[in-house]
Amino acid sequence: MRVALVGAAGQLGTALTASRPPADSIVPLTHSEIEIRDAESVDAALSAAAADCVINVAAYNFVDRAEDEPELAHAINAIGPQNLARWCARHNALLVHVSTDYVFSGYVFSGDAERTPRVETDLPTPASVYARTKLAGEEFVRGECPSHFVVRTCGLYGRAQTAGKGNFVRTMLRMASEGRPLKVVDDQHCTPSFAADIAAAIWRLIPTRQFGLYHATNSGQTTWHGFACEILRVAGFRTQVAAIPSRDFPQKAKRPAYSVLDCSKLAATIGGELPSWQDALGRYVPQIVSEFPPPP
Repeated sequence: MRVALVGAAGQLGTALTASRPPADSIVPLTHSEIEIRDAESVDAALSAAAADCVINVAAYNFVDRAEDEPELAHAINAIGPQNLARWCARHNALLVHVSTDYVFSGYVFSGDAERTPRVETDLPTPASVYARTKLAGEEFVRGECPSHFVVRTCGLYGRAQTAGKGNFVRTMLRMASEGRPLKVVDDQHCTPSFAADIAAAIWRLIPTRQFGLYHATNSGQTTWHGFACEILRVAGFRTQVAAIPSRDFPQKAKRPAYSVLDCSKLAATIGGELPSWQDALGRYVPQIVSEFPPPP
């Protein structure tokens, strides 16, 4: 299979390249090779790649900035996937499109009694420009490309570092290393996920040809505060992390209060669930911790 990987330089794109099955070949496409907002650019790049499969991990994911740049966010997150879907439909190619748990950002979570992981059939509740544009991209793919996988994930972190973008693990280690006080919200529930594990799941999903919408995260759940505490523990840092409510950390775009994704459909399709978020973090932190001096 010849795979055109759109967004190849990012965290998930890098992980997909690193874990490529030996029988497949990858044509990595970054923004300099393809402009997904432009249908002519998409046609030229994908036709030159002679792709049997397109994996799209490109996105406008500046969540707060999207509130001020809704047209740009829509062009990249919605029109871009539509252009890819139309090319794949015309050329009988498979499309894998990666989306986000933020489609549930408007879900009202008021206590443990409502702590039920979101399944693929749950009604999305997008409550920000970013969330609405990502959902629109999903809908274009599902409506216009017969052979598709839409994969929603959450809280990705990985080895690649892209200009202007980081990940939560690196941010916590950097702030702790600098001796800065840490305050992290403890009322937003999610499952942070290691890009390497999501990439492996995508490669296992593609050959099944069981097309449709899937949730894909590491297993288990935590809060951002719980995640921060585990990051520092694994790194061997003794930095304390204060737990705060979301109201004490106001942000322009609404974040999901509860966006734990039920991945049982994925597990049934690929033959098992992904490792726990703790296991994933335990494999990732040792790879990068040497970049961060111990706190003073």
